[in-house]
Amino acid sequence: MIGWPISHLLTFVRSNLKDFLLLAFVVLSLPEPRVFGQTDDRSRPVAGTVGEQIHYGDLVEVDVIGSLDFDWRGGLTPEGFLDGLERAESAVYALCRTEGEVANAVADRYRKILRDPNVVVRIIDRSNRALAYISGAVKIPQRFQLRRPVTLTELIVLSGGVTDASNGEISVFRPPYVNCRQERYPEPAFENAATQTPKRFSIKIADLLNGERSANLLILSGDIVSVLEAAPIFVMLDAGTARRMNLTPDLTLLRAITSAGGLFKDLDGKKIRIYRRNTLSPPLDLDFRRIYENKDEAPKLMPFDVIMVQKKGGEESRPADMGWPAGNETDKLAKLPLRIVD
Repeated sequence: MIGWPISHLLTFVRSNLKDFLLLAFVVLSLPEPRVFGQTDDRSRPVAGTVGEQIHYGDLVEVDVIGSLDFDWRGGLTPEGFLDGLERAESAVYALCRTEGEVANAVADRYRKILRDPNVVVRIIDRSNRALAYISGAVKIPQRFQLRRPVTLTELIVLSGGVTDASNGEISVFRPPYVNCRQERYPEPAFENAATQTPKRFSIKIADLLNGERSANLLILSGDIVSVLEAAPIFVMLDAGTARRMNLTPDLTLLRAITSAGGLFKDLDGKKIRIYRRNTLSPPLDLDFRRIYENKDEAPKLMPFDVIMVQKKGGEESRPADMGWPAGNETDKLAKLPLRIVD
């Protein structure tokens, strides 16, 4: 056809249009040529390993394409198996396995009674997963339902930030057998609950502020985050209003009284009485002047001490409840407001 006039070439194409279209379709359908050993960056993940990991509390759907009788919907048993998949020859373990992995396992069971079953597994409800908690020295203690990965820094920001009551440390308690973002190779380590142990992480807020990656933990479902508070003490001057202070390592008895507004003009006759948190212990009676003049050693302050400074002949009174901790911490966490992170 080389050298043909344009008019003859167009006539030839029109008369053989169907053949040309078929040839173009075949050519366009061919895969791109690749050199032997060359990898394809666009390759898809291996079937059966894709999808989200299944947690306790998830509602799972098993869909057998083309066979409604074998479809199933339900949750997990306490041991981590699909609960009630009756047509399967043996139980299917699903906890912390991906949707694709569970689909392959179900297909293996059904292959005994079905020919080449095509199984799809989906998580259709995640609302009953274990909650994460943050409490302590944050502005808004909360419960969190985590529907995406969340770091410790983000959780603190969502809680309004750290308050002045913090002692500079964060404790993260991770209960066993609840979350799924653990090391999964070479085999999942979740089939035996007896092998699971709780974990506790201690993190310094200074490390978070300095951007240390190891300090910025990934928070998992079920984690309990406590921004630790400095223990308080209370100072009362002449049976007046109590002032609360954070017990820091450098806080002395005299400094606490001075910070509360105590005056050193008239020390004669003043006495100090310290009530300890343990109500069975008698209060400590001290002479203010002798401590100020370093004749007597001031006792080391303890968490929740109530320090009363009275003049001679002043009214004797026992401090009321100053916020000594009481009650079950678990009950307190359960009453926190709930926030969904998605």
